[in-house]
Amino acid sequence: MIEYLRGRIADLGINRVCIDVNGVGYTVSVSETTASLMPSVGEEVKIYTYMSVREDGVSLFGFPSYDDLEIFRLLITVSGVGPKGALAVLSCLSPDDLRFAILSGDSKAIAKAPGIGKKTAEKVIIDLKDKISAEDTVRSALGSADNVSAAPEGAREEAVEALVALGYSSADAFRAVKEAAAALGSEADTDSLLKAALKVMV
Repeated sequence: MIEYLRGRIADLGINRVCIDVNGVGYTVSVSETTASLMPSVGEEVKIYTYMSVREDGVSLFGFPSYDDLEIFRLLITVSGVGPKGALAVLSCLSPDDLRFAILSGDSKAIAKAPGIGKKTAEKVIIDLKDKISAEDTVRSALGSADNVSAAPEGAREEAVEALVALGYSSADAFRAVKEAAAALGSEADTDSLLKAALKVMV
C-alpha cells in the first residue's frame, strides 16, 4: 500500500496529476477540487493516496489531506459507489460538506455528483450516517474553516448548539454560523453570532 507520494509535479490535468518521485512518474487520479489545489508544474507536493488493485490494472487516487482520504474510503464502502464515483462526490462537496449532507439527509446535494443518482445518494446516507459523529463534524468544520477563524471557536460551537436546540439541522446551523462568523470576525461572541445566524436562516 502506498500511503502518500512526495515529489515534483510533472504534469497536471483537470482530474489527474503526474508526480515525479526520484525519476519515477506516478499518475494519480484526483477530484477537480484537489487538482485546483495543486501547485504549478515543477513544484513539490505531498499527496495522500489510495491504491486500487483490479484485474485490469492498478490505479492510484490522490487527496490533499488524510481527512479527504478517510472520507473517500468511507464512500467506497457503499455498494454502487466506486473510486471514480467517490471522486465525483468529492469534486462537488468538501469532506465537511459531505458529512453534513449525510447527517442532515440531504440526498440532493450528494446526487449533484456526476454518476451518482438519487437512489445511490440515499444509500450513501443510510450506510454512512451511523459512521459519522455530528459533534466531531461540527467541531472539526468550525475549527478548520479559514474564513471564520477570527471568531472565537467556543462562541461558534455554542451558536451551532443553540441553533440545533431550536430545531435546525446541524448542517443548516453550521452554514449559518459560518456565514455569520465571516461577517462579524474577531468581535463575535455567542449572542451576536446567534442573532446574525438566525437572520441568515430567515
